[in-house]
Formats: sequence, C-alpha cells, structure tokens
Amino acid sequence: MKRTLLYCIMLLMSAYANADVRVNPNIKKGPVKMMNGMNNGPTKAGTDQQRDYFEAYKACRIPYARTHDASFSSAYGGEHTVDISAIFPDFSKDVNDPASYDFTETDIYLSKIHSVGTGVFFRLGQRIEHNFKKYHIYPPKDYKKWAQICEHIIRHYNEGWANGVKGDNIIYWEIWNEPDLDEADDRWKTDPRTWGGTREEFFKFYEIVANHLNKCFPNLKIGGPALCYDEEWADAFLKYMSEHKVLLDFFSYHCYTNDPAVMTGRVDLMHDMLLKYGYKDTETILNEWNYNNGWTDTYPNSVLTMNNIKGAAFVAACIIDCQAHPVDMLMYYDARPSTVFNGLFDFYTLAPKESYYAFYAWSKLVDRGTEVESSADEKDVYVTAAADETGRTSVFMARFNQNSNVVASKKMKVHVEGLTASREIVGHLTDSSHMYTEIPLSLNEEGDIMVWLEPESFVMIEIR
Repeated sequence: MKRTLLYCIMLLMSAYANADVRVNPNIKKGPVKMMNGMNNGPTKAGTDQQRDYFEAYKACRIPYARTHDASFSSAYGGEHTVDISAIFPDFSKDVNDPASYDFTETDIYLSKIHSVGTGVFFRLGQRIEHNFKKYHIYPPKDYKKWAQICEHIIRHYNEGWANGVKGDNIIYWEIWNEPDLDEADDRWKTDPRTWGGTREEFFKFYEIVANHLNKCFPNLKIGGPALCYDEEWADAFLKYMSEHKVLLDFFSYHCYTNDPAVMTGRVDLMHDMLLKYGYKDTETILNEWNYNNGWTDTYPNSVLTMNNIKGAAFVAACIIDCQAHPVDMLMYYDARPSTVFNGLFDFYTLAPKESYYAFYAWSKLVDRGTEVESSADEKDVYVTAAADETGRTSVFMARFNQNSNVVASKKMKVHVEGLTASREIVGHLTDSSHMYTEIPLSLNEEGDIMVWLEPESFVMIEIR
C-alpha cells in the first residue's frame, strides 16, 4: 500500500516537473496589481465625422488614466486642456479669483474618464515642448503661487470650488514631468523640452509645491517627479527630499526599452533607491512605458513594433513580469488617438488592436483577485495566474522574443495543480493570425493543458 501511494506521488510530481508552465491555485501570493493603468482616457464621438473607442476603453476596465500630454489631442480639448498654463492662462491674475481659471475643456475630458469607471491620475504641470520656441516649461516665476494654483485646481475637482463637480475624489496628483530629461548633456540651457532650469531649481520648486499641497490635502496622494531616465538625478532628488523631510506619497518614473528584463531592472533599482532614503511606504508607479529600441535611426522600427503583434507580446510580457516585482502600478503610454505610441487602437478606424487585448486579459486576472503560484521553464515565456475564492483560475501567458529570427512555434504544456477533466477550460489567443480569438483547449492524458504559442503571442486561459 505504501509503495503504491509513493508511486502515485512520484508520478504526480513527475508530471508536474515535466510541464513547461506550472500553476498551483492553492498557494496564494497576494493581490493582482494595477498593471493595466494608462496614459489618457477614452474618446467619445460627437454627431458628425468622428470616431471613438469609448465602449472599447470602458470594456478594458482601466484603473487609472494619467492626464499627461492630453493637450496634444483635439479629442480631449487640445491646448485648452489639463496643463497649468491652460487652466490658469495668465500667471499675473489673482490666484483666488475663479475668473482667473478656465476649467471648461478639462472638466469635459475628466468627465469622460470618470464615465467609463476609470480613476483620474492628474499630472500637475506641462506637456513636453518639441517646438523651437518654448513657452511653459521654464521654472515658474513664483513657486508658492504655482502651488496655490494647483491647490485651487484640486479644490475645483474634489470640493466643488469655482463651479466644480464636488466629489470627483481624484486621489493621485503628480508634480511635473521628466524634469531630468535634458540635464545630462546641458540641453536644458539651449533647447529644453520639459524643464528649462537646473536640478537645484526643480528640487526647491518640488519641495515648496509638495509641502503646500500636503498641508492642504493630507488625505490625498501627492508625488512625482515622473523621472525620465537619469538614475543619478533620481538619487540626488530623493536625497534632497529626505534631508528636507518632504513627504513623498508616490514616486513616479518612466522606462522605454525592448527588453522586459530592463524594465523590471529599473523597477528593482527605483525600489531600492527609495528604501535607501527612508521612503519605505512610498508607492512606486511606472507611469510611462512602451516598446522602444532607439530614439534616432531605429525609431521608425520602434514605432512599427509598438503597433504590431511583437509590440503586443512585449506589452503582455512586461505587465506579467512586473507583477512579480516591487511596483504598485504601471501606466502604458499612450491611449491618445493621435500618437504613434498608441498601440491599442487603429490610427484610422480606432478599432482595438493586439496590444489592447493584453490589457483586456489583465482585467480578467483582476476579476479573480488573488495571484497564485506560477512559473515557466522557457526563458521567452512569461506567466501570471490568479484564482478566486470558488477555485476559478485564470492563467495569462505570453511569449516574447527580442530576436526576430526566432520563428518556430512552441507547444506548451501547462500543468494546473488539481485540475480535472470535469472543469470547463476556455482559451483566447492573440498572435499573427488571432485577435483574442477563442480556441479549443482540452487536457492531455497526463491532465495538462496543451497550447501552441508563436514567438510573439499571448493567451488567456480561464478555468471555470
């Protein structure tokens, strides 16, 4: 009897070990995180010659939409939207006078975001300026007044000041964007794009604004600075804020790469840097990211990849991989209909594309609620699984290769502990010939799920 039992156990362990992907719904790991945040919200068509992706955006159930660069899009209200210079166009005006503010287009834009059930992540600052003449990215003339303008914007949306809609309850307020972008090569002196001043000026500016807003709104989350890339700059920023005892509810930063490992490496580094300066309770938010293998000669290839199945597989791999690293939220750049960085919706029709379904699939994991143990043997395969209290389990798998010469499909064996033939198994595949298409799945003789994955692809497996 003992030998028979031992043999059965060894047989089960052998099957488990031989699988390419292993999932154990009985081992709970924690909540499924907000890896499906977004830069910018939905568009909604008017009455004539307009397109939108309002319903598709709503179906994706994006947790938060960051408002940075919204003013580039006429669909959101263009240059009259979100930026401080748009809402408070004349800096000489009285900061306490509602007539000094223009909330019209921003009100409409934010109402669209709220109407699809998505929270607003409000960037306090300015859009990037690529033009020869720069207008609004220089240090404000009066840091305290700039902070007071932000205070009144927050009161408009959360407290109803100046005919605002009381109760918008916007929690996240981010100070500025990419202040480090042009410092390394001194470009800020001649052709700045995001901050036309020194780091010392920005540090003081941030300190004054953060302290003022934290004093006014202790229950809100005030953070920044939406770091571009400069890790030495980030270290100096955190050192200054720590020494000056500036509260940092969240630390935001960006990463554009063609390798998910580079992205998770940035996540780990930023987390360790926060701990180094005592910010152990500060949320970390990677709120701009996308595929990129270069900003100059190879940039056209980057744009093409953002908008094809390889870019979609990259997106899926990144959100899966980041679930296992110390980041609280990801925010993809960008859902604006007018930018080449929008790999979610077709430029001409605004119909969902492959990358859209990576975020749609993640919402299915969120439905399950709790991440469970999962692992993959293949180095180009990424997996996250989640289960609910009733035992329903979802497995999200992606295959991504930097090397475009990898062309062979792989037959993946997925072992889910405790799975029986009586359970309903549904798969939705996205690859070169499928767009979140339902595919038949069944168990082999060993009780494992078999699924073919192309070199750039992803699949959502739901066990009901």
